[in-house]
Amino acid sequence: MLSFWVAALLPASAAVLPDPPAQTAASPAASPAQTIGDTSVEGADERIARRIEGIFAAVPALQNVSVSVRQGVVTLQGKVPTPEDIDRAEQIASRIVGVVTVENRIERSLSVEDSVQSLGGFSDKVANFVKMLPLIAAALVVALIIALIGYVLASSTWLWRRLAPNTFLAELIASAIRFVFVIGGIVIALQMIGAGGLLGAVLGGAGIVGIALGFAMRDTIENYVASIMLSVRQPFRANDWVVIDQYEGRVIRLTSRATVLMTLDGNHLRIPNSMVFKAVILNYTRNPQRRFEFELGIDADADPTTARHLGVEALENLDFVLKDPPPSARLEQVGDSNIIIKFLGWVDQDKTDWYKARSKAIPAVKNTLEAAGFGLPEPIYRLRFDPNMPLPLRNVTDAAVPAEAKRPAAAVKIEESTERIAPDAVIAEMVEKERKEAPEARKDLLDSRRPVE
Repeated sequence: MLSFWVAALLPASAAVLPDPPAQTAASPAASPAQTIGDTSVEGADERIARRIEGIFAAVPALQNVSVSVRQGVVTLQGKVPTPEDIDRAEQIASRIVGVVTVENRIERSLSVEDSVQSLGGFSDKVANFVKMLPLIAAALVVALIIALIGYVLASSTWLWRRLAPNTFLAELIASAIRFVFVIGGIVIALQMIGAGGLLGAVLGGAGIVGIALGFAMRDTIENYVASIMLSVRQPFRANDWVVIDQYEGRVIRLTSRATVLMTLDGNHLRIPNSMVFKAVILNYTRNPQRRFEFELGIDADADPTTARHLGVEALENLDFVLKDPPPSARLEQVGDSNIIIKFLGWVDQDKTDWYKARSKAIPAVKNTLEAAGFGLPEPIYRLRFDPNMPLPLRNVTDAAVPAEAKRPAAAVKIEESTERIAPDAVIAEMVEKERKEAPEARKDLLDSRRPVE
């Protein structure tokens, strides 16, 4: 309480509290909040008002603010140019010793004159900016020179094509060099004009935007990355006969976005590279030897071992069936009325069409088995009749049938024409023509010099 009375009797010039010294480890703990005395000192309100008015008179924005003090309660009235000046006046008044509370009734002035005066700070900033124009121009020149160096290096496509395995990666490297040099020029320019903090804020915002765009464009980015991986580790060659998931055809080209196939019926099929990269790929062209198989059934009472050997001999007598690996047969299933045998043979796809070879092998084995007395049975159904039920057709006799109808028809045998079994090159020739004449041929990422992985 004694400290309060001493502070109240101090002259007005010493009424503002000085900034407290920094507390050290050895300094005592902070004193509790100041309490309000139960009596007031005569003349204290006038001294507080004069002190606040003197401070406001030294601040141009607060010169029109009036101050009244009663029992330590400060009332501020008037108009100021900006809302920040309202809070500023209240903070100044609350720091005066002896002030109990502040009633802030200051309003913002909407007059044109005060608004123009509030632009004084802005005019100073404009003046400083004009002074910095030569430095800004020099920073821009430095940034442009650095960016120009990056563009010159990126334009050396012959160098990047020697370092990169394909044109797509060469263009990607050139774009990355341009980007790095442009960003480097901007960073150096901002450092020259003393705006390094702005760069951190911009890069931080760009990072957040990049993360958001990454989630929004996840499929596009995944497809782009898959294109890079497929161009480096190529799973097929141009004109390879492949099956990608359920899509079958010959490869036309690999672009930066999709793999283009020509289906076996001559249509174009574009598959996104993200699907190709994750898909199961079956390549028929990589290995020229390909196996065909088919099933035939014989009577349940027949000897399956003899049928197997006869079928294999029939396959061995076909010129297009390879001797190594040799053809084979195996017992697949024993049914109620037949025995299923699976026959297998190999062909060279470079010389023989797989579909044509299979189509000729099936009748060859079938005819051999039938000539040896093996029957190819049809499904057999057993019917059970109830003896207690009358049969309406029991006493029905066969109607008179003409002798010509009972006579079996003469077997008509058509000699099989000599059929070409060479591979059908229609689709392959269409693919080669497409690769040579299409304008997109230059964008093909497939490289015959790289191994297929």
